Amino acid sequence: MDKSYLEYPKRAYGQDHDFYEWRQVKDRPKLAWDNGVKVAINLIIPLEFFPLNPSGVPFKHPGAMVTPYPDLRHFTVRDYGNRVGVFRILDALDDADVKATFAVNGEIAKRYPPLIETIKSAGHEIAAHGLSTDHIHHEGLSFEEEQTLVNQTIDGFNDIARGWPSPKVEDGERLIRGWLSPARNQSRQTLGCLRDEDIDYCLDWEMDQVPVQMETFCGPIMGIPLSYELSDFTLLHTRRQTEESWLKQIQNATSLLAEEHDRFGSQMLGLTLTPYIMGQPFRIWALRALLKHIKKTEGLEVFRARDIADQAWRQS
Repeated sequence: MDKSYLEYPKRAYGQDHDFYEWRQVKDRPKLAWDNGVKVAINLIIPLEFFPLNPSGVPFKHPGAMVTPYPDLRHFTVRDYGNRVGVFRILDALDDADVKATFAVNGEIAKRYPPLIETIKSAGHEIAAHGLSTDHIHHEGLSFEEEQTLVNQTIDGFNDIARGWPSPKVEDGERLIRGWLSPARNQSRQTLGCLRDEDIDYCLDWEMDQVPVQMETFCGPIMGIPLSYELSDFTLLHTRRQTEESWLKQIQNATSLLAEEHDRFGSQMLGLTLTPYIMGQPFRIWALRALLKHIKKTEGLEVFRARDIADQAWRQS
């Protein structure tokens, strides 16, 4: 390899960005979750709109249509998640008395406002998930274009909240505090755009097993890790593992994180539950089994993403 390939401005010790400092696990401060919790579980339920004719710019979302237009087979499966699967997940969460974070596309919020109101009324959190799966944040966007995407997304949620017949947002509380980018893709300016819109945490990165404060040109934002390896999309859809394997791997992960508590302090595990995958009638048992395991295991507790962010900000 020519040595010129190894010469570029961002080459430095640890990593090639300056959003946060590189550090070893042994050197990070120990966190302590509320209630003496050793492992905080953060459940993220994405509600996504998949257009029949995605532009594919700069790439197609991993869950986008596959066959030539009109790909009704994949479109209707994803629509099933928003009409049927999500309500199975809501029922499972309600039965276990746990609260989750629903990452919602702006297009979904516009098309299904009663669903958003139902989620908020049940005590769950709404986080923004971009405009749609066809609005990917990437380096090809200008600052103004990306800022417009973020503004349109947040404004859409605020418009819906103003139309609710009774208040679902407490005085002084912001409806949207968190963000998950479509396809978890960012440009170098995404975090700054989010912070400029008063978003104080982001779920795109998986850099640790504790939240990490990230610096932007508009101030700090909290990065809350969300597991890709344990996502239901990754394990059940992409790798075609069984529901039993998905459940066992998550149980193993929580056991190890709890075992590491004395060495590293409280840690967390962010898990994605995709309605058109986990909300299927032959899979929902696995989610119910996981929630039962969490409830009966000492040291484990489910927190919404905003609750984790609050605790992380207090200790940062």
